[in-house]
Amino acid sequence: MMTTGCPRVLLAAALAAVACRATAPEKPVILPSPAPLAELWAEPRDIASRDLRHGEGGAALAPAPDARFTFVEEKQGGFSPGYTVKDDKGVTWSAKMGIEAQPEVVVSRLLWAIGFRQPPVYFLESWTLAGGAEPGRKGPTRFRPHLPGWKDRGSWLWRKNPFLGTRPLRGLVVFMRIVNNWDILDRNNVLYELDSSRDGVRRHYVVKDLGSSLGRTTALWHQGTKNDVEDFEKQGFIDSVQDGIVHFEDKGRRHRDLYRNISVEDVRWMCERLAKLTPKQWRDVFQTAGYDEATAGRFIRRFQAKVEAGRRLL
Repeated sequence: MMTTGCPRVLLAAALAAVACRATAPEKPVILPSPAPLAELWAEPRDIASRDLRHGEGGAALAPAPDARFTFVEEKQGGFSPGYTVKDDKGVTWSAKMGIEAQPEVVVSRLLWAIGFRQPPVYFLESWTLAGGAEPGRKGPTRFRPHLPGWKDRGSWLWRKNPFLGTRPLRGLVVFMRIVNNWDILDRNNVLYELDSSRDGVRRHYVVKDLGSSLGRTTALWHQGTKNDVEDFEKQGFIDSVQDGIVHFEDKGRRHRDLYRNISVEDVRWMCERLAKLTPKQWRDVFQTAGYDEATAGRFIRRFQAKVEAGRRLL
């Protein structure tokens, strides 16, 4: 006969299993090995000259809104619906729909602008799917190309990687607080291996799946909000500074330990680079992601307030 305690044990085990599936990487894990810093970040020659309308891939790679996108398969897993599609030129695309599409393009382009490795991403307000179970017109979507010569080798770990202790990695953590990304899980990190050298390196350490941003984090639940300008405006940034260590207003629940021992210099390093973006670049990155002028302006003002707060830290 089963005792009354057994169901509780089974329930706890089941919940633990679900939690493990939710937090464990879904791909092979890349263990640390020596790597040049340029595989994660390289100082741009001139941040103010970077094209935030088209980003890493440039205008030539951008998907055409009137192109024929042929169904390949439906996206499996994850929060956002989407498809793998192929366009008239033979380029295969990962098409992510829903609330994460806009912030992912903005955040990825900003990271690329200040020197962090990112794959090309684009945004289409509407497009047409040919084939599949539900063909026809589709709404706002993030498009990321499957580039020949870019091989996904697995997930790299926030806590175990070749760049621990470097200013750019700590600055990257600061950036996640600036954009309020609450989904900084290892499985969202990717190591790309390139067939040919790019900027002197053949591997890119990338933080991908950045759509859980531009909202509000919370320490009470695993999830915060996304793409919500009111929540983004309300979210605080720096709570206090003690002995040169910055304490952020709300770190969310995931990877809270990453925010320990972030120094004033780390925050200033990141904010000084974001401060080099021009007004046009700020407008371009939001406009190309489909934001209306009023909403873009509110996001930009909050971004710039955070950047100035970081630059003023003593």
